[in-house]
Amino acid sequence: MVITGVYYALGLTAAGAVAFFVGGAWAAAPFLILALFCLNFFRDPDRKTPPGRHAVSPADGKVVAVVEENGRIRVSIFLNVFDVHVNRSPIGGIIERVEYKKGLFLVASKHAATTQNEQNVVTVRGDDGLALVFSQIAGLIARRIVFYKKEGDRVAMGERIGLMKFGSRMDVFFGPEWEIAVSRGERVRAAETIIARRKD
Repeated sequence: MVITGVYYALGLTAAGAVAFFVGGAWAAAPFLILALFCLNFFRDPDRKTPPGRHAVSPADGKVVAVVEENGRIRVSIFLNVFDVHVNRSPIGGIIERVEYKKGLFLVASKHAATTQNEQNVVTVRGDDGLALVFSQIAGLIARRIVFYKKEGDRVAMGERIGLMKFGSRMDVFFGPEWEIAVSRGERVRAAETIIARRKD
């Protein structure tokens, strides 16, 4: 992910150099600002995942919804352009299913984005046999969803599994076996914030 940011930054810096020779410093400034933005956007800090019978946040961002839908609780996390956009698995287990769905590019914080936006729906079967579903959802600006894994791969809790470019959202769907540990408006950190705990 850091390498991706470097590629963007190098391209923009090259464009800035051309603009400098053609139009001077003021012409080059926007390209250099965008280059710095890309380096910041694609940062990929290491995280320490707490052990235990729980699910961690799959993304940095703000919890914009904790709602019950069809017998499950949906926790929605909105990522703005200043958040780390590397996505992580909320639980450890085997990736059982990956389903890409075409759709719209509505503002990701809106409720309709859950069903109408382009997204990648992932099911992870935990070692205890319980499955958990989460979605990478494209937004108004984010137009590319990246997913590194494939069906059958084993992932650890908090392991990097993908990336969404330039603003987006992640939804996690919890069944009755889970107790939600976050609330609307709360800020969360990928791999570190516990968003739900297994009930006894």
